[in-house]
Amino acid sequence: MGTLVWLRPPASAFAPPTPAGPSAAQVVAGGGIKGRPRRVSVALRCPDPRVLQEGRWRWTVARSDVTAGGAAAAPDDSSRVLPDVQMVSRIRGVFFYMVTSVAAIFLFIAMVVVHPLVLLFDRYRRRAQHYIAKIWATLTVSMFYKLEVEGMENLPPNTSPAVYVANHQSFLDIYTLLTLGRCFKFISKTSIFMIPIIGWAMYLLGVIPLRRMDSRSQLDCLKRCVDSVKRGASVFFFPEGTRSKDGKLGVFKRGAFSVAAKTGVPVIPITLLGTGKLMPPGMEGSLNSGSVKVIIHRPVEGDNAEKLCSNARNVIADTLLLHGYGVH
Repeated sequence: MGTLVWLRPPASAFAPPTPAGPSAAQVVAGGGIKGRPRRVSVALRCPDPRVLQEGRWRWTVARSDVTAGGAAAAPDDSSRVLPDVQMVSRIRGVFFYMVTSVAAIFLFIAMVVVHPLVLLFDRYRRRAQHYIAKIWATLTVSMFYKLEVEGMENLPPNTSPAVYVANHQSFLDIYTLLTLGRCFKFISKTSIFMIPIIGWAMYLLGVIPLRRMDSRSQLDCLKRCVDSVKRGASVFFFPEGTRSKDGKLGVFKRGAFSVAAKTGVPVIPITLLGTGKLMPPGMEGSLNSGSVKVIIHRPVEGDNAEKLCSNARNVIADTLLLHGYGVH
């Protein structure tokens, strides 16, 4: 029922004529049934003389849930859109993990079968294991989001070691990067290795473990990276250290660039676009619809870790800004 505001002249003004028809408490809001007036309540009076119109009584509708024809207004369906979208994203997330888990079981068995041969003939690069991982990632990604890769010509061959760096926005970054088919060693928290199938597969791939907030573990991690590069394998770093909470590019740590400077290998900057929108940090149970773009930049070379860090970050930052992303 509508609420009416009665605007009354001050006492000094002349008294208005008594309105004909129904009393003030029987003013019709939006029409009644069979011409009968509908009772409404007056919630507020405003004695401001500026609202007077030649001394006449004036009624103003402050809020109404009644339509011109007297029928109640339909509820706004826009409030239902967001919960529906969230439900769809959660369902997509459930199917995503179901698909990737089932695929991981069969491909992990393949990894186990070939692992003895890998240790004998390709202990450091582990190309067979990475090829299986590429199949797993490509199968999962292709079912849930579109992937576009730009700059494949900038990737060095698998036989040439390099240090790869990229911005980090989402759990999906690993899946996306594995589709490139390059034999690089990721660095991962030690707790991830405890996850059945996935953690075991990471061990077979030669992923380098790291205990965060442990300086000794960090030093050992960098030593293993240098040793891997010297033996012909590539390593992959997320120089921000963790996923961006707000989608903006964070400050780069120098560890990856120290490895490149000590070993003399090039740094390959990679920009990831869209993974944070599909699966933002803290919402790993949901998967939004959309697409992802990977831009592989030209190698950055040099023997100064500080300059390598600055140059690689500038390349990634410029690309993110060009595509509407923020940078700290």
